[in-house]
Amino acid sequence: MNFKDQTLFGLPPGADFAAALVDGLCAKFAMAPPADLARVQIIVNTQRLARRVSDLFAAKENILHPKLHVLNDLSGLAPQIMLPAAPPALSSRFELLALVEKLLVQQPDLAARSALFDLTDSLAQLIEEMQDEGVGVADLKGLNVSDQSGHWQRTHAFLTIAAEYLAGRAAHPDMVSRQRQMVEQISACWQTAPIPSPVILAGSTGSRGTTLSLMKAVAALPQGALLLPGFDFDMPLTAWADMAHALDSEDHPQYRFVKLLSALAAQPQQVARWAGMKAPVPARGALVSLALRPAPVTDCWLSEGPALHDIAGATSAMTLLEAPSPRIEAMAIAMRLREAAEEGLTAALITPDRGLTRQVSAALSQWGIIPDDSAGMPLHLSPPGRLLRQALGILGQGVSTPTLLALLKHPLAHSGGARNEHLLLTRDLELYLRAKAIPFPQSAGLHAWAQKQNNPMALSWAGWVSEICAAHWPADSAPFADLLSQHLTYAEAICRGSRPDEDDEAGGLWQQKAGRQARETVKALEAAAASAGAVLPFDYAGVFNGVLAQNEVRDRDAPHPKILIWGTLEARVQGADLLILAGLNEGVWPQVPPPDPWLNRRLRHEAGLLLPERRIGLSAHDFQQAIAAGQVWLTRSVRNDEAQTIPARWVNRLTNLLNGLPENGGVQAFSAMRARGDAYLKRVERFESWHPAPVALRPAPAPPKAMRPQKLSVTEIKTLIRDPYAIYAKHVLGLRPLEPIEPVPDARLRGVIYHALMEQFIKAWPDCAPADRRLRFVEISEALLCAQVPWPSHQAFWRSRLRAMADWVIAEEEVRQARGQPLALEGRGAVLLPELQFTLSAIVDRIDISQEAGLYIYDYKTGAVPTPDQQKVFDKQLYLLAAIAQQGGFENLQPGEVAEAAFIGLGAAKKYQAAPFDKEPLAQAWEKFKHLIASYQSEETGFQARRALFRVEDYSPYDQLSRYGEWSLSAPARQEVLR
Repeated sequence: MNFKDQTLFGLPPGADFAAALVDGLCAKFAMAPPADLARVQIIVNTQRLARRVSDLFAAKENILHPKLHVLNDLSGLAPQIMLPAAPPALSSRFELLALVEKLLVQQPDLAARSALFDLTDSLAQLIEEMQDEGVGVADLKGLNVSDQSGHWQRTHAFLTIAAEYLAGRAAHPDMVSRQRQMVEQISACWQTAPIPSPVILAGSTGSRGTTLSLMKAVAALPQGALLLPGFDFDMPLTAWADMAHALDSEDHPQYRFVKLLSALAAQPQQVARWAGMKAPVPARGALVSLALRPAPVTDCWLSEGPALHDIAGATSAMTLLEAPSPRIEAMAIAMRLREAAEEGLTAALITPDRGLTRQVSAALSQWGIIPDDSAGMPLHLSPPGRLLRQALGILGQGVSTPTLLALLKHPLAHSGGARNEHLLLTRDLELYLRAKAIPFPQSAGLHAWAQKQNNPMALSWAGWVSEICAAHWPADSAPFADLLSQHLTYAEAICRGSRPDEDDEAGGLWQQKAGRQARETVKALEAAAASAGAVLPFDYAGVFNGVLAQNEVRDRDAPHPKILIWGTLEARVQGADLLILAGLNEGVWPQVPPPDPWLNRRLRHEAGLLLPERRIGLSAHDFQQAIAAGQVWLTRSVRNDEAQTIPARWVNRLTNLLNGLPENGGVQAFSAMRARGDAYLKRVERFESWHPAPVALRPAPAPPKAMRPQKLSVTEIKTLIRDPYAIYAKHVLGLRPLEPIEPVPDARLRGVIYHALMEQFIKAWPDCAPADRRLRFVEISEALLCAQVPWPSHQAFWRSRLRAMADWVIAEEEVRQARGQPLALEGRGAVLLPELQFTLSAIVDRIDISQEAGLYIYDYKTGAVPTPDQQKVFDKQLYLLAAIAQQGGFENLQPGEVAEAAFIGLGAAKKYQAAPFDKEPLAQAWEKFKHLIASYQSEETGFQARRALFRVEDYSPYDQLSRYGEWSLSAPARQEVLR
């Protein structure tokens, strides 16, 4: 290699770029004095590549290292150039955010406030791209927009913001503008005083304007050299000429080099191989090069395809795996990575699909393999990130039972000390909130609960929880710095807890690697907060969550050194024995270009900005480099969670090209690739195969008599008849279903409200004049709704229903009051069956007494009212209430004849349904009841599951325990005698 005569060098796809760069330089300067290599200056495009190159040079012996520079820090190339330091990126972003927020206030129809941060972020990216490509605001305003005036008017308003922002940044350029100024001044310095020693710019394709300007300056130096990654030496000159137009060829992997060569007035044949290096599998490079030709010229397959040689050798180390689902794809990849670990190979999974990488990591964990994931974890999904977001949600939306419990159970909550006691109290509080169906915990209720606890820490802990529940944002806008301070103080108080250790102000919030990364992000926000001005709490939440989501934390404990997960960026600068290219479906790899809210494709091209297809072209270049490695897997899933998938365009092209070359062995080669993938799918199938367990039979356990229930309530008798297993589970096994963690305004709560309303209204009846009864009914209902229904929408709905039924209730009540006087409301009662040693208990909604007729028993129903036929067989509630009353079983009530027992329907279908005493006398029903209890006191009677539920779809809280679903309702019960 001669840098004086040769400027352009390239490495073929598949080469380990960093290793080839180092080895090539060491070989060139092997016979030269050591100082010659030390004078070489290398410019690389990423810190990651710089680290790897530095590590590779450090592994060499007896050499002096060249100077390394990174594109975003070129100060070492020209120390004499003094530019002001760029302000923090967040400060620039906040300045722009304030301008966008001001515009949205003036013109609210431009966009929703919820899009403030996303809109600012998108506009900032456009401004950065304009600065990078040297496009001014005036260039955009001068575009021909005659056919899209409506959209352009909105864009024009935001471009005015861009102009204002850039004008304010003229004296203090941001990072992108400073980088462009640095490149321009370096280029000017080199024109007057060029560096005589070799300067190599390695690893860049010149896809960005500023980088392209630097590459032109390097190429003009006496010993300047450009080392291009993944340059396709197999593509003929006619194919290069076919890519002259960006609108047709931007998505081609080699288009960036077309643009670069055009800027340098060079031709593809002028690019020399770096150190004579060839592709790892030359035949595969030629095959892939032909497959990826631009779409308009794929007719070249007919002429060039038959000339391809050794297709079998090109594909012998390639595997195509098409899995039926992403889960099976992940499992097959994990099995291959495990195999590679056992073989001692370095294997890397490359994919932009983070969901797939998480599934692969989870599958590898079952074999104790932790992959080295270069992407780490998004900061907002880490423990500190989640806690900060949960705290933000409570400050903005208030606390509910689910959000409070989720916060208290967070691993960082109360991490300042006494964590074990905190978890015990959290468990007890959860059971209390579930049992009482409290949707929004309040300080008074928490204090009352704490006073009943035996834990000495309960009161102070409840006070701490009360402070969490009481916190909220200010009602109006406030300085961003103040909102950030309140947010962080609140989060630290949550982590500190009620009994912190000494000198622990924030518990574990800022500890460990994730905590330190979160702290760095927060410090950056604090430093930039002054630039944001005053914002609404809602806008603050969007900004904070957006900033948090843009950061990552890498915190892996002892990952496997040879099992790697890379993104496409990492794969450009590293090599491995086995590369697995996964998620090769359209929309995943390549990803769909994000929508541009500012300029369409034509306007971008006219303005000199980057086209959306550029992202696809870069992805294609990543694919071309990765597939050219020695051993390669291509994987995709045929279906995702929603629908059939479409293979990535590159896989499609490779498939079609191979299947179109039967005479060259393409069909056989493709079949062999797919067969190797199918073999692993069969391994997954065998690995996940299972032997079916014996199907459960319909249970009917028969416990000893001493274990059988000796007391049931009236309402439980219906359950005993319809689902005896539920009685067994509740009273014999002692199992109680937990109440839902989030109370909802359901039929049960509606029944509680209606019953309490009727009880209070009947009590107030004697003291209420007829003209005031409706008003009194409304007042009682309003008080109950306000106290027990904290959901405004359901309050309004139930209020309208209660007011609509007020007149009907009053009219019906007048009839009942004329017939008898209320004697008992919500009265408790019980009756003992001595011969069975069984007690039947009850709570009656209402008992009236008439001196002439006797007792009237009423039960309120807000749901469906049982029919007479159902009452005769299943719903025995009225019969049993009447029997208890007739025997004097209710408190403060003498035995007496029951004239009538009836359900009063208060639901949508208002109905009065009396018990059919005429069809089945009370005495006869009582005898049947005693016979029922006697049969279940016998050890020969089992408690059958779902014996006679009203409908097949009726739910029983013990269905999972009885393994319902493994047996059908037509299956006979298997009685099991328990001892």
